[in-house]
Amino acid sequence: MSTQKLNHRSAITTEGTSRSPNRSMLRAVGFKDEDFGKPIIAVANGHSNLTPCNAGLAELSEAAEKAIYNAGGMPRTFGTITISDAISMGTEGMKCSLVSREVIADSIETVCRGLSYDGLIAVGGCDKNMPGAMIAMARLNIPAIFVYGGTIKPGKVNGKDVNIVSAFEAVGSYAAGRIELETLYDVERNACPGKGSCGGMYTANTMSSAIEAMGLSLPYSSTMAAEDAEKIDSAAASGAALLNLIEKDIKPRDILTKEAFENGLRVVMAVGGSTNAVLHFMAIAHAAGIELSLDDFERIRESTPHLADMMPSGKYVATDLHRVGGIPLIMKMLLENGLLHGDCLTVTGKTIAENLANIAVTPPDNQDVVLPFDKPKYAQGHLVILKGNLAPEGAVAKVSGIKRKNMTGRARVFETEEASLAAILNDDIKAGDIVVIRYEGPKGGPGMREMLSPTSAIIGKGLGDSVGLITDGRFSGATYGLVIGHVCPEAQVGGPLALVEEGDSIIIDIDKRLLQLDISEKEMAKRHKVWQAPAPRYTSGVLYKYMKAVSSASTGAVTDL
Repeated sequence: MSTQKLNHRSAITTEGTSRSPNRSMLRAVGFKDEDFGKPIIAVANGHSNLTPCNAGLAELSEAAEKAIYNAGGMPRTFGTITISDAISMGTEGMKCSLVSREVIADSIETVCRGLSYDGLIAVGGCDKNMPGAMIAMARLNIPAIFVYGGTIKPGKVNGKDVNIVSAFEAVGSYAAGRIELETLYDVERNACPGKGSCGGMYTANTMSSAIEAMGLSLPYSSTMAAEDAEKIDSAAASGAALLNLIEKDIKPRDILTKEAFENGLRVVMAVGGSTNAVLHFMAIAHAAGIELSLDDFERIRESTPHLADMMPSGKYVATDLHRVGGIPLIMKMLLENGLLHGDCLTVTGKTIAENLANIAVTPPDNQDVVLPFDKPKYAQGHLVILKGNLAPEGAVAKVSGIKRKNMTGRARVFETEEASLAAILNDDIKAGDIVVIRYEGPKGGPGMREMLSPTSAIIGKGLGDSVGLITDGRFSGATYGLVIGHVCPEAQVGGPLALVEEGDSIIIDIDKRLLQLDISEKEMAKRHKVWQAPAPRYTSGVLYKYMKAVSSASTGAVTDL
């Protein structure tokens, strides 16, 4: 490989002796004379045994390292963190989840920028690993590729598939007297049978699919099972592909164009992906210098059919999608119907259209994981942007699988997630109520917790079609029902959600994209005049620093705006 295209500005290419100690440092970690002209590649390894999502990443990192070395590069591995959303869900610890996205991005950027590396391969599994790595790649703009750790296989209870969401919903079902305690235990014991990220089209699989669609990971890699041999093969292929990117000087911002973001959004809509995609797309676009707004989500949604019948609102998990053709099948269907930008560049060194040249145009027969383009699950995408006097900057609703799209209900106001969950489990929430959970936004939480516990409890109680929920927090990719998150401006900064009072009438109208508090402007102004921001919940440490720096969810909850 030519050394003329190397981008690192370290002592290994500097003539003379004044900086020779830098070479000595590298000799101490394995460099030989012949290695000093090779590109140095960072391998950001998210391995840990904290969570099944990350438990298998060491093998993938090792496979990528070996491939990089064999292809003429010098891999240098370092670790980065993870927070398990599912483990921290419903606890104070969940406030650190979104914070971890920034920590991951900052740590990868710090190492690669500080050591002037020539390329980056990031290996991650859990929800925030992927957007964190993408943000770092966009900031650094050195040749880069993402390796997904892979999805978990479903567990089994009485012959039926179960997953982590089954466990959360079983808690609500048991509290409602709908299942026995032993059934709850059976679900809990079997929901997560091995390594890999949560199996439905939740946040991890949503973001892995989006990254593949945007061109920063290899075709098919986003839906592979973590425990299958092809995942190791894909990691090795990714290592080799990165050296090709360095040779051709293809960088992330050559790939992450506005059209690439639109491709990613199309796929997210087509597979029924997580509401978190909105937050992460905005943050990645900010890092890449791409103008992206909530209006872009609505524009893409309106013209994109929902093609894959995926959990949480559907029947299937990511391994089922992989079995019938994976994300390349979805992309080819969109491309064939004029909904994908085929000329976008990818980490293969080829365009989207070139990558998809030999992919079938129609889904296989005798399966209903992916539906025909002219007979989709829904005619339009499922992530709806709502506005109104409760959300002047916007809010996000996930409407797949819901039977009721319009509701006027009585506000039941809670200042924390824990208080709302207690009310739901104690049967204090009735049909027709709209649960309002506030001061859980990026600044208010701080950290913008996911509300899977209360939403799952609502489903488990059998109230999924009759109770709404609104929050300035966010939702797990596993959430479904008449729920609206990312309400902006958030309550902590005086957003209208802070002004809702118990018993107020709230209007949710998905068809009109409306989220409205049914009071006059005069009354709204009166309430705002006497409102006072609550004291910060943290006054030192990482959550305090995050609270001081973080932007609105409407701009991606970034910390460098």
